[in-house]
Amino acid sequence: MPMAGHEESRSIGENYRAFSRYAARGRSRAYEVLAAQVAGDPLVLGFLASLPAAKRQPNLVFAAACYLLGQPPDIGSLRTVVSARGPELTAVIQARRTQTNEPARCACLLPALAQLPPPLALLEVGASAGLTLLPDRYSYDYPGHPLIAGTDPRAPVLRCRTRGPVPLPRHVPEIRWRAGLDLNPLDVASEADMHWLECLLWPGEAGRAQRLAAAITTARRDPPPVHRGDLLTDLPALARQAPSDATLVVYHSAVLSYLSEAGRRQFAATVSGLDAVWLANEPAGALVPDMTGDDAAFQLIRDGREVLAVTDPHGTWLRWLG
Repeated sequence: MPMAGHEESRSIGENYRAFSRYAARGRSRAYEVLAAQVAGDPLVLGFLASLPAAKRQPNLVFAAACYLLGQPPDIGSLRTVVSARGPELTAVIQARRTQTNEPARCACLLPALAQLPPPLALLEVGASAGLTLLPDRYSYDYPGHPLIAGTDPRAPVLRCRTRGPVPLPRHVPEIRWRAGLDLNPLDVASEADMHWLECLLWPGEAGRAQRLAAAITTARRDPPPVHRGDLLTDLPALARQAPSDATLVVYHSAVLSYLSEAGRRQFAATVSGLDAVWLANEPAGALVPDMTGDDAAFQLIRDGREVLAVTDPHGTWLRWLG
């Protein structure tokens, strides 16, 4: 097993400590503890140092171990899989991406979508399996404001706590067209792909597994099209397929962190050149200066400049800024 150099190990360890303190804390006690233990474990750090830098993310590594183990890892099982199945673990990490497809993010997007002139044409970049392309097929439970959409009793009910003057709609907007764009689309009909989405869930987060299963069942009845392509080069061609009599909405969640600074500028210029409304639900500071004061929060931004709301990365709460 190749071992990391001192500086590289420290850098990887610092990233895992930061994940423990700021991302997992308060969400997943198991992964909070595991990430902190990885930060001081020479065996696991050595394995991580053998991976490309973009493949060392805690989310990806823990999900890949879960994929092989059949359950979320702890430090003992992670050390075992690194030692005994290192090449197999590496293969999963290299083949997969962190494509968390949390349907509850629709609860944060819906108030912004409902303010736009209907009908809507939805184009999501980084769409994964397309579960957040279906806001009109889910029902919602905002405090004191239930919103029932569709007639499918098996569709998930997305519960979202709200603060501030949230413009909660009385009904879901009409969606005339929808499409996703992703470097590696996941197929809702594929058991292996859906198992990967399950492995990306964090242990201890109540309700996420049930919500994901219900969303997958809903999507399988009429899967949204998710096209293979690069958001930096293939977005305009896909946008041209949207009907001209609908309001085109280009949106994304947790995508910009995977782009370089130059890539973010290129993407912003591309979206700004489209006849579309642009909604970005991204980590604070990824597109505009941080207005949250919370390292774990997202900002919902319209057209690259107007911060509409502070949101939970997994869609469980929303604070509208006016």
